[in-house]
Amino acid sequence: MDAPIGIRRAETEAHLRLKRLALLWAQANGYSACAAEVTLPQCRYRADVAAYRARARERIVTAIFECKQALPDLRRDNCQTAAARERLASVSRRRQVLEKHLRVHYPTLRTGDSLFPEYDSHDFDAIGHRGYGRVLREFAALQNRLYGGTKFECVVRYRCANLFFLVLPNELFREAEVPIGWGILADENGSLTLLRKPVWHDNAEQTRLRLLQRIALAGTRQFNRAFAITREEIVAASGSV
Repeated sequence: MDAPIGIRRAETEAHLRLKRLALLWAQANGYSACAAEVTLPQCRYRADVAAYRARARERIVTAIFECKQALPDLRRDNCQTAAARERLASVSRRRQVLEKHLRVHYPTLRTGDSLFPEYDSHDFDAIGHRGYGRVLREFAALQNRLYGGTKFECVVRYRCANLFFLVLPNELFREAEVPIGWGILADENGSLTLLRKPVWHDNAEQTRLRLLQRIALAGTRQFNRAFAITREEIVAASGSV
């Protein structure tokens, strides 16, 4: 059976449920144009759900909804760059100090892989130093978060929308774990409750229009998939117009 509209095949039922609730909540709150899996303007990310609202005598509003079903999933995208860089610098200095002392106390770790002794590398893993191992693991984790886990921060920085909402199970909500400025929509018994209002972000009219276009494109792709319309059929049909 084909996947439902806008659903990736590897997506879990829990994540799909949150996306459905986000789409329902958005439309119930006046967002008449909505779609799932929308490629965002001005950055490389894709929103779980994006929405556009244009009411008479009201300003146009665009919103992005990110659905997180588990705490590790939430933490992966919620890296605060400044704090992470500061911690990475601290861990890097700690690693350098440890390596300096290990070279002195364990001269046999020299690998001899260079023509010049001063450029030889050292096999620090050979001694299984616990403290050094912990530093390396934290250093790698910080680098992964810093260079691959800044989605929440980036979509706000580039003002991809006016409002940003995090959609998650009610039991997952922890004030310290959610991104600053994002609204919180918590799933409890099959409906979303607004636990925290989002901060408003001004952006250009052109940016709002581009997001609306991306929503329309995503909706078209999803309905093409639902009705099994292929690119080849579209090209063939265009020749008869």
